[in-house]
Amino acid sequence: MSMNFHRKLPIPQDVKKDFPLTEKMAQVKAQRDESIRAVFEGTSDKFILVIGPCSADHSEPVLEYISRLRRIEEQVSDKIIIIPRIYTNKPRTTGQGYKGMLHQPDPDAKPDMYKGIVAIRELHLAALRDYDFSCADEMLYPENHRYLSDLLSYIAIGARSVENQQHRLTASGIDVPVGMKNPTGGDLSVMMNSIVAAQSSHTFIYRGWEVTSEGNPYSHAILRGYVDYAGKSVSNYHYEDLLKVRELYEKSNLVNPSVIVDTNHNNSGKQYLEQVRIAKDIVHSRNQNADIKKLVKGLMIESYIEDGAQGIGEHVFGKSITDPCLGWDKTEKLILDIADKL
Repeated sequence: MSMNFHRKLPIPQDVKKDFPLTEKMAQVKAQRDESIRAVFEGTSDKFILVIGPCSADHSEPVLEYISRLRRIEEQVSDKIIIIPRIYTNKPRTTGQGYKGMLHQPDPDAKPDMYKGIVAIRELHLAALRDYDFSCADEMLYPENHRYLSDLLSYIAIGARSVENQQHRLTASGIDVPVGMKNPTGGDLSVMMNSIVAAQSSHTFIYRGWEVTSEGNPYSHAILRGYVDYAGKSVSNYHYEDLLKVRELYEKSNLVNPSVIVDTNHNNSGKQYLEQVRIAKDIVHSRNQNADIKKLVKGLMIESYIEDGAQGIGEHVFGKSITDPCLGWDKTEKLILDIADKL
């Protein structure tokens, strides 16, 4: 056979029993979920920041970073809801490179999927238990979502996954906000169709079960820029772009029209320092137009302890091993600047 079957992995229900939430943790998450949903419903005018490393690599620097987010949120909580990024699965355009903590809990070691399942659950548990943060992750593999389904308060569907039927159907059965990124080619109709699918009810096969979803009214758009026919990065966060998405929402039958803007990826041309300028530009657009303010619920920012990125094996504490990120000093200043301008 072309696949070697190593071992049968435990089902999510068993992993949750081995690594459970406490009652207090469940209450904290429920309160955060309610606050976050209120932003997407339009009953809260708080601003959301989905912020953190491009990928979670080691638990220690990620938790150190999250401890810093906790301290800064205490200063801005009247205006901002911080949702830390703990991205444990990484899409690879060619299939090569570091695929995230789920695959390699130790980036220097061989893949170990069981250790990875345990590592990502323990990391999300620690963020909730020790810092009262329920976090965000990317749903790269829909069948793996339930390993973390009781811990996540925000889920992103990536640009390469947004056209996939199983991602759309699984999103329709999730009860927290799920952001649908525009595809790498930039076609906004693909993104809007994925939101329609996610907000609708479906019957489908999931993890060997026949299931029926109720539809997710909190599924929404994430603008991340795109690549044109010549391979050039094109941004889609500008004032006119936001009005265009608002127009697309108006033509749809979708509820809770919402946009999160990704300040990195093709919006920044992968120039991570540009995230500061882009974030401020989006806040300015919101302040100039009431419709844009109502539509744009927050930002997605790639940030870590140290500026930039490193190669696997360099072992710089808190420096990304995938895409370059803003360092902490710039991040802290940016969060305070955003809060001041909201």
